[in-house]
Amino acid sequence: MTAFLLEVGTEELPASFLSGAIAQWRSRIPQTLEANSLKAETVEVFGTPRRLAVLITGLPSQQPDKEEEIKGPPAQAAFKDGQPTKAAEGFAKKQGVELSALEVRSTDKGDFVFVNKKTAGRPVAEILTELVPQWVWNLEGKRLMRWGSGDGRFSRPIRWLVALLDGDILPLELQNGEKIVKSDRISPTHRVLHPEPVSISHATEYVNTLRSGYVIVSPEEREKIIVEQVKTAVQKLGGFTEIYPDLLEETTNLVEYPSAVVGKFEDEFLKLPTEVSTTVMVTHQRYFPVFKTAENQELLPKFVTVSNGDPVKSDIIAVGNERVIRARLADGRFFYEADLAKPLESFLPQLETVTFQEDLGSVRGKVERVVNIANLISQQLQLAENQSHKIQRAALLCKADLVTQMVYEFPELQGIMGEKYALASGEDAEVGKAIFEHYLPRNADDILPETLTGQIVGIADRLDTLISIFGLGLIPSGSSDPFALRRAANAIINITWFSNLQINLEKLLEQIATNFASAFNKDAKSLISTLREFFLQRIRTLLQEEKQIDYDLVNAVLGDDQEYTERALQDLLDVRDRAIYLQQIRKDGTLEKIYETINRSTRLAAQGDLDFQQLEPKTLINPQLFQKSSESAFYNALVELVPQTQTAQQTRNYQLLIAALEKIAPTVSKFFDGEDSVLVMDPDVNIKRNRLNLLGLLRNHSRVLADFGAIVKNL
Repeated sequence: MTAFLLEVGTEELPASFLSGAIAQWRSRIPQTLEANSLKAETVEVFGTPRRLAVLITGLPSQQPDKEEEIKGPPAQAAFKDGQPTKAAEGFAKKQGVELSALEVRSTDKGDFVFVNKKTAGRPVAEILTELVPQWVWNLEGKRLMRWGSGDGRFSRPIRWLVALLDGDILPLELQNGEKIVKSDRISPTHRVLHPEPVSISHATEYVNTLRSGYVIVSPEEREKIIVEQVKTAVQKLGGFTEIYPDLLEETTNLVEYPSAVVGKFEDEFLKLPTEVSTTVMVTHQRYFPVFKTAENQELLPKFVTVSNGDPVKSDIIAVGNERVIRARLADGRFFYEADLAKPLESFLPQLETVTFQEDLGSVRGKVERVVNIANLISQQLQLAENQSHKIQRAALLCKADLVTQMVYEFPELQGIMGEKYALASGEDAEVGKAIFEHYLPRNADDILPETLTGQIVGIADRLDTLISIFGLGLIPSGSSDPFALRRAANAIINITWFSNLQINLEKLLEQIATNFASAFNKDAKSLISTLREFFLQRIRTLLQEEKQIDYDLVNAVLGDDQEYTERALQDLLDVRDRAIYLQQIRKDGTLEKIYETINRSTRLAAQGDLDFQQLEPKTLINPQLFQKSSESAFYNALVELVPQTQTAQQTRNYQLLIAALEKIAPTVSKFFDGEDSVLVMDPDVNIKRNRLNLLGLLRNHSRVLADFGAIVKNL
């Protein structure tokens, strides 16, 4: 078996590109090998800031021979009077066979010409020579570059190429602008610790050979070393650090031979908010901050950074890092003190200078809309005056920190600094917390806002963004969603569900969209319809993906008719609870007990004309038309069902409804199939309508929970 090594050496690669390139090669290289009938035992992809490599072991020396049956033209076209025509000659030439190799065989569509073609497997070296350029130039990433007149695009200039088939150099060339890079076995190593390149004798010696040159090519190994070294250094300092995943990935991709370096800064900078200092260290400097304990997130005046330099010179490296962090923290202190010199509210006029969206005006204008929307939500929830005042205040101040010096320099701190500046300005604590919380969740894994004020301001902010952007016709399509509108809608629904807010979203959409349409001269009716469909799709997706509700049960609670769609948007909590309850009774077997009866009734009731709102049998059923005792029993059971269904509607106690439906099921089964069963579609029109109404009433009672006609029995 054969081993193959490819190393593409470059100028320093961006950390984000390296992660993506490694992931792409790990997926694509095995696929391309398989597509060429090559099976490998292992495919290992490596990467450092200066190289991207793959080591493939267990390759065959050549492809297996291939034998295939190829269908050609119809026999009638291939032969005339027993002699081959040009069609036959062309087919034979294309397949590289003699005319004598053609065979005529019968098929379902008539006689056709066939040929059994044997193709010898190609040498693996020949195939790899074709595949390597594809692997390199087909990599995707942001801001790829092209040099000179070459067509190849890569993240950084390619400087060297190693290609070994076992111990032999596989001749390869890559056009890098005006320069042609040819394959060799020589690989540059660590710039500082091992300035001389190494010669790789065999493909399988790659990892160890590079290690001898102080290059650890495995990102997983470098990551493990970084975690161990950082934790050890922090423990010696008597503190604790958090291994931030993004920071760990970035530092792993920025070094070839990691070594942890401890640095310090002056105690005076500890007066800065912890969030400021950690943002400076983690986001801007790629340092690991040191806290007193895991529980106490108070900073120590220390940090740990990961160096790619000489570990012996860590003290010198630390001094340089300290100089940089000192300057950054000093900037942060200046911004913080300057911002604190005036109350948060005084920044509001500056929001006029910040554009929210070109056609929608300034952020100050957005704030006014958020205030109004928050007021509509407060009115819906009938909140106390004190609570409403907090919500109005938080909505007014929620974007004020965007024009502070701190947030201008460190945008990651928006909301965080807003809370701190609000508290420093004497605002209510819940108002301050809401300014921070209204951005939550910032991503799919983030927490949701805890305070009612933060929840309502967060919903109001997102509703304004959604309706405003939709109003301009900028609707998400496919994977394109530049304004993150799907995430905004998901957040609105999740906050409502998490906080059990009794919000009528349908009414809110109508009110806000109408106001927007009036202010910006847009069509309110069309906008409302589009928003309604968008939110229904989001509800459907969240029920299936986050609540793990079966697709048919989601269809059953959302339905296709206006009754269910309006009900879902008018009461987000109810649609959630009904879906979860349906999933529960499917799991415990209760649904199966009533499914056949309700579903059969629903199907037959569709042939009648009873509308979905009717529940009362006394006004719709004529007992004088009953011919069988099963009809009377069915009628009496429906009469008893009415108060139970009404109670279930009022209290949302759907367990009560299902228990009642479970009780009535045997009676309905006798109506269909018992000794005293009836023919629903009786020749007498009045009797038929009477029986269909019985079934329609049962269907309507079940529809209080869901449309059973949408439920699949054997899912």
